[in-house]
Amino acid sequence: MQNEPTTVEKLRGLPWSFATNAANQVFAQFTFFGAVFILFLNQLGLSKTEIGLIQALVPLSSILAPLVAPFTAKYGYKRVFVWFYAGRKTLALLMLLAPWVYAHWGTAAAFWYIAAVMASFAVVRTVEETAYFPWVQEFVPNAVRGKYSAMSNIFTALVGFVAVWVAAQVLDWAPGMPGFIWLFAVGAGFGYVSVWASTFIPGGAPQPGQAVRRNLRDALGDSDFRRYLIGVAMIVLGTAPLATFLPLFMEEQVGLSSAHVVQLQMGNLLGMLISSYLWGWASDRFGSKPVMQIGGWLLVVMPFLWWTVPLTGDLARWVALAVAFVQGMASLGWGIGAGRLLFVSIVPVPKKLDYMAVYFAWVGMVGGVSQFLGGGALDAARGLTGEVWGIALNPYVPLLLASAALPLVAILLFRQVHGDSPVSTMQFAGILLRGNPILAMGSLIRFYRTKDEAGAVAVTERMGEIGSRLTVDELLDALADPRFNVRFEAILAIARMPADPRLTAALVKTLQSKSPALSVVAAWALGRIGDRAALEPLRAGLDARYRSVQAYSARALGTLGDQETVPQLLARLAAEEDEGVSLAYASALGKLGIVEALPTILARLATSDDEAMCSELALAAARLVGDERHYIRLAREARGQASTAYAQAVEEARRHLLRAKGGAAAESATGLATGLATGLVAIGDLFAREQTTAAVAALVAWGETLPHAWYRPAAVVVMDEVAVRLAEHGAARPEYVNLMLHTLVAGLLDETR
Repeated sequence: MQNEPTTVEKLRGLPWSFATNAANQVFAQFTFFGAVFILFLNQLGLSKTEIGLIQALVPLSSILAPLVAPFTAKYGYKRVFVWFYAGRKTLALLMLLAPWVYAHWGTAAAFWYIAAVMASFAVVRTVEETAYFPWVQEFVPNAVRGKYSAMSNIFTALVGFVAVWVAAQVLDWAPGMPGFIWLFAVGAGFGYVSVWASTFIPGGAPQPGQAVRRNLRDALGDSDFRRYLIGVAMIVLGTAPLATFLPLFMEEQVGLSSAHVVQLQMGNLLGMLISSYLWGWASDRFGSKPVMQIGGWLLVVMPFLWWTVPLTGDLARWVALAVAFVQGMASLGWGIGAGRLLFVSIVPVPKKLDYMAVYFAWVGMVGGVSQFLGGGALDAARGLTGEVWGIALNPYVPLLLASAALPLVAILLFRQVHGDSPVSTMQFAGILLRGNPILAMGSLIRFYRTKDEAGAVAVTERMGEIGSRLTVDELLDALADPRFNVRFEAILAIARMPADPRLTAALVKTLQSKSPALSVVAAWALGRIGDRAALEPLRAGLDARYRSVQAYSARALGTLGDQETVPQLLARLAAEEDEGVSLAYASALGKLGIVEALPTILARLATSDDEAMCSELALAAARLVGDERHYIRLAREARGQASTAYAQAVEEARRHLLRAKGGAAAESATGLATGLATGLVAIGDLFAREQTTAAVAALVAWGETLPHAWYRPAAVVVMDEVAVRLAEHGAARPEYVNLMLHTLVAGLLDETR
């Protein structure tokens, strides 16, 4: 492309684009494109059909776009834009004479005068906008197009918010024509400021070659482009008339004053302001189409929300403001997604002149028709009253229903348009709903603004706590951070996230790195996340260079329930001399429920003298007996008040024995179960009196009379080994006491319960 600016020049010019749009927002709100203008036309006595016709002139003039497109390319998009942009601001000043025309010649003359001014304004605007669309595709880099739209909307929404508030105050302070005249004059002044700012935006050089090489058939023959145009038409036909005549609906049906009607735009702008960055950022990260579709579904809901606004009372104003807030979010979501999809995916850059001309002409024509049809429909339905199924009817009901139905048709059409990312609408909705998207966005902003390591660690931790997949890219950035503590915290945060292929891949890469301190945590995190895509890397981790990585890989495989690794783990457990690594193998096999490992685990327990290791080995054995929760509860209670906990555990065992039936019925009939239960009463009494040594000795002796046939084989192995160790150590090894009392309950055969 001839004389295209560099990316650096483009980025440097974006602030001037923001300033252009922000200043133009004041012009728009004070003149032709806000509620002020609709109320102005209504005060002049124009009918709704006439208002719709005047509003239709601007978009209808867009059909000239294919004709003027060669002119804009030949003389340069920027040059044409600036001159015609200034021209339409000048034409806005002619609207100052409309009240004078009305006062001297009446409503009909005022209508024709305003129509003439608007027609001239519309033609000039068409030339300017035809130049602007190819230019904006040029000066905004695709990589930041969504964020550009978001930031631009943030600035324009802020300025528009203030502008609407000022307009409402002016109309309240100077009701009638004086207030409208003042707003038109000031709006034109801000329009010239916008023109000045636009001169600093780069690009837009003349493209004489494009002016000659034209082929509209390519654009019209593009099936994706056709579907896009039809879908946009459905959105415009459904939403534009309601947006145009909503101020009159609020004034006539709800009873709001002109000032309060104008203030509704503040709610709309606030919704845009708050959601701008989210929509723009999401479209760049997850693609245009899902953002556009979510915005479209919100547009479908909007008419029903407007319908719920109370028709009388002070509450109506506040409910309307809340609905306007949602309207702003919905419109912006649709707009950012649809606009980005158009520039990035739908329109080929080499053919942008023809595509953009057709797009602008089509949207303008549909927009003009929609305004005219909307005004005519309201006049035709002005006598509509009554109720249907308890719902009050009024002239605006057909408009509200169409505003819900047509965007729904558009959503179905856009499902056939190719997107610019593999993320589907449902996947994107799931990402938004998982975790807290508002907190996630706050964390993202803080992540990029943090200035020191402590702040980066804190924000990274916070992203993990929120658990929103919106933060996946930032967590990946944190995992690649040169600061060790940030990378370490990133692994911990990722472990709290839902499974994501990119996060799993990043953790696998860390597992395979030469940093054992991070590799071991990565192995743990892979087990915690539960993504079975990590199985093969973790199996490879069993042969890692570092013993600690081997141990944590084994633990993770146990957590993931990897039965294929069992033979290897059994062999490693039998041969391993390192106590820490051996413990990891034992723990993994315990989680996997491999009873064949029980003798080795018990042997390791007998020779260990480390309290923490003994506790974990006993847990591994307890898992193989059954009901891990029972053992954990008993061990936890025993750490507090051991005598009481053991007495209660003995009583629990006694109750289970008394309920023995089925396979033990014959022996129970002889009183064996009752006798055993009586013996447990005595043992429990010794524990309760804190005579622990005597209680343990009595428990060992009592166990010798316990029928092994009542218990599972694993339980028998444990009880035999534990009896030997209790006779040897007494109460000095509490893990054996816990294991015996746990096995008495959890090891019973199912048919004896």
